[in-house]
Amino acid sequence: MIHPKIIRKQRITFTILVVVLIASMGFAMTTGEFKMSFVQFFKTILGQGNELDTMILYEFRMPRMLITILAGASLALSGAILQSITKNPLAEPGILGINAGSGFMITLFLVVGTIKAGDFVYVLPLVSMLGGLATAMVIFIFSHKKGEGINPVRMVLIGVGLSTALSGASITIMSTFDQDQMEFIARWFAGNIWGDEWPFVFAFVPWLAIVMPFLFYKANVLNVLSTNEQVSVAFGINNNKERILLVFLAVVLSSAAVSVAGGIGFVGLMGPHIARSIVGPRHQLYLPIAVLNGAILLVVADTIGKIVLEPNGLPAGIIVAIVGAPYFLYLMQKSTHI
Repeated sequence: MIHPKIIRKQRITFTILVVVLIASMGFAMTTGEFKMSFVQFFKTILGQGNELDTMILYEFRMPRMLITILAGASLALSGAILQSITKNPLAEPGILGINAGSGFMITLFLVVGTIKAGDFVYVLPLVSMLGGLATAMVIFIFSHKKGEGINPVRMVLIGVGLSTALSGASITIMSTFDQDQMEFIARWFAGNIWGDEWPFVFAFVPWLAIVMPFLFYKANVLNVLSTNEQVSVAFGINNNKERILLVFLAVVLSSAAVSVAGGIGFVGLMGPHIARSIVGPRHQLYLPIAVLNGAILLVVADTIGKIVLEPNGLPAGIIVAIVGAPYFLYLMQKSTHI
């Protein structure tokens, strides 16, 4: 049974984060090359804005904002799941090389892809997922040792090695690209949120709408899996089956996110860790907080990147990495597994 004080703390934290997210969204959508006052913003939201404000808000800024929120939430939830089922506090799609696997498949797809431009937006997440799942499979195969299970240290080392190899392979393939393809994939690897149009939002939402509720439903299973093997077996849980399913769903979320938001790392690391430090390790309590943390982190990073180097902006992935890399080193030093 969860202590009432913890539940109250979780609700207060959740409410505060919702307010912070809304405030971040409002600030993000009123800044940029075309400045918009809060009065203009609210008038436009209420349908009283002029034609130019309406076009900028609904055709450019709103879809980008939604993609940023969805991507941040997906990456944080993916990281939370990976950390729980591997019992590795450093597990995260970017660090484990899953994002690099997605990037490699997208790079390969740009070379050999022959689909129509109109189908590109719907096929790209599937291509990204294929690369992410293949990478995750290799990581788990090589980090698993008979009789010992998955070794957290080996998992991180294999993930970093794979990430380096796949990134190198992608750069090699890039040598065959024309200028437009080169610029696209280079900014993708830097974490540039490029899928900022409504079709990308419509292509992304179904993945999150299906996977997220199911993962919340699996909260009790995750609570048990994050303990030891004997406890989960005693509860009648098929460890291997549940882990495979949950890893698959975590990779689906991260791959869908990076297919439109670029190779963004560390959101899946920081979001869950900050949430657990506030409300504890029970998944019913910390997963919603982690989701909000991820959304806020990416919205703030994208806004800062947009302001720093107008009009082109700095990719959100670089802003996140400036904070995330030291945070990763801190956790690495603190972890009892390393």
